[in-house]
Amino acid sequence: MLKRVLLVAGLLTLVAGTASAQTPRFRITGLFGFTLADGVSGDAVPIGGALYDRVDPTDGGNFGFSFGIMADDHAEIGFMYRRQMSSLEISGPTAATINLGDFNLDSYHGYVSYYFGDPEAKVNPYVQVGLGATHATTFTFTRPVLGGDATTNGGTQFSGILGTGIQFNAARNFGLKAGVSWTPTYIKSDAAGWWCDPWYGCYVVGNSQYANQFHFEGAVVFRF
Repeated sequence: MLKRVLLVAGLLTLVAGTASAQTPRFRITGLFGFTLADGVSGDAVPIGGALYDRVDPTDGGNFGFSFGIMADDHAEIGFMYRRQMSSLEISGPTAATINLGDFNLDSYHGYVSYYFGDPEAKVNPYVQVGLGATHATTFTFTRPVLGGDATTNGGTQFSGILGTGIQFNAARNFGLKAGVSWTPTYIKSDAAGWWCDPWYGCYVVGNSQYANQFHFEGAVVFRF
């Protein structure tokens, strides 16, 4: 009887030790940083005696969060939300830049991150790719040069993310990140000419335009 008790106690100790040694699989991350952003150009529009042909979000701070689960010791699958705090500007070849007011960009992406090092290493580099959408907020602004009140349409467009960085594991359940990422958002396609094929005939080809966001940010990671 004593041998059985000792055997069971040994097995329970082994199982408990193995469980405690496993790498935490779930991750909640808080993001914060700064974003460099640009917009798109189009046909010139006369406003107040000047020509305007560009619309751009300004650079600004960002914040967000992500939820992820480790599929194995290296691959993380998750969802990320990020907001860039910005304002909207119009400009042109014969016009001074006009700031129209506050303008936020919200992005929603599913992502996969791959960590190259041991999951419990103090320093662990990673790369990240993702797909999703970016939403531009709708707002009303007043500018005399534009003839009074006007409202932007906002809208949601397809976007992706590509990033890289380093995770620092400060403790078993806590870490820090430093990284950079790029979010291109599809806006529109302009006709670029004709393309002809002997089998399929001729059709108009487009020149796609993307609004770009370049994020420089840190993060606080909770692992459990």
